[in-house]
Amino acid sequence: MTTPHHRPGSGPGPRFGVNYTPSRGWFHHWLDFDLDAVRADLDSVAALGLDHVRVFPLWPLFQPNRTLIRPRALDQLGRLVDAAGERGLDVAVDGLQGHLSSFDFLPAWTRTWHRRNLFTNPDVVDGQRTYLRTLAAALADRPNFLGMTVGNEIDQFSGDPHPDPDRVTPDQAESWLRRVLAACEEGAPGRLHLHAAYDAAWYRDGHPFTPAHAARLGAVTAVHSWVFNGTAQRYGTDSVAVGQHAAYLVELSKAWAEDPQRPVWLQEVGAPAPHIPADRAAGFTRTTVAAALDCPDLWGITWWCSHDVDRSLADFPELEYSLGLLTNDRRVKPAGRALADAVAEARTSAKPPAPRSTALVVDLPDDAPERAECGPGGPYFEAFMRLAADGARPAVVLADRAADPAHLTARGITELVTPGDLGAHRRP
Repeated sequence: MTTPHHRPGSGPGPRFGVNYTPSRGWFHHWLDFDLDAVRADLDSVAALGLDHVRVFPLWPLFQPNRTLIRPRALDQLGRLVDAAGERGLDVAVDGLQGHLSSFDFLPAWTRTWHRRNLFTNPDVVDGQRTYLRTLAAALADRPNFLGMTVGNEIDQFSGDPHPDPDRVTPDQAESWLRRVLAACEEGAPGRLHLHAAYDAAWYRDGHPFTPAHAARLGAVTAVHSWVFNGTAQRYGTDSVAVGQHAAYLVELSKAWAEDPQRPVWLQEVGAPAPHIPADRAAGFTRTTVAAALDCPDLWGITWWCSHDVDRSLADFPELEYSLGLLTNDRRVKPAGRALADAVAEARTSAKPPAPRSTALVVDLPDDAPERAECGPGGPYFEAFMRLAADGARPAVVLADRAADPAHLTARGITELVTPGDLGAHRRP
């Protein structure tokens, strides 16, 4: 249950949670919903000392027709949220699923013979708004309901490398985000409503969902940190770049935020094999959590994921099967134990991190049409990691704000560094 000390979206110190992947049937469990199995899963999550879960209704199962949102599905979601509350867990709910672990789940009324752009077609957007509003309203009176995330990395549908994209412009993406976020707020006023992009928003030139969208729209900024994006391949498992990747995304996002104290939610981070070998998953977990906790204004860390994917299910990429903190029979894995220990230590020694007084200037315009320099292998990425390797705690500031004393003071920045100041290239 949610207590005054831990109200949704508030409370002292960062939140610690997990993305809930059911131990039986993965997200297909909505087809054979078993509340007893859900309760057992949530018991195993709560035993790790976590305080929230992020859950994923499958959009085509909940809204199979544009004008049909299944009451039974809403009831099942409500029972899951209630079961979590009985175990002291708050619940964040994603809406438009959308994309999960390499599979796309889109309702038939948006595809093939009914193909319409997910972001610009008026009927589709009205259907999405109705769905999001309905989900939020169904949970609005539950004290342990945190709020809605519009969808899981739905920006991946907007362009390359998706094999069948619904292309949009940045202006169209912003208009869509504002409309769907407003629907969440209409359904559950005052809750923590946000949107979540994968790292193309930060790293891919020309991607229509921009850093400014991520850092300015919604209640908090969400970042998803995956080192299989080229970071582990380029720099190696034990590199500074791998250990600092999540913290880097947290800090990078702040460059575009208009509020100097805007919270950032590390909403997904995990230890993907073979990039993080099984015998190093616990160490990666400890390093990643410690680095993220050293970032001011961190809303929380939500690990991916709770339970392994059952190997009886076919066609997942190999790394997806072993990302759980727990096995399918709910045994705690080394990464799960490392996270539990890190959470317990963080709560015992709850001390906010000092401001990051040295900022690395990123010379990009507000809309950042070209941003590959910020990604793995890019000169800005490598400059940040060289500073981190030398023991610095770099923040990130846009060049056009580097001359704004009020902005720098609000963030505690007293020193500015540019990538060119760091001299000859050396790999972090």
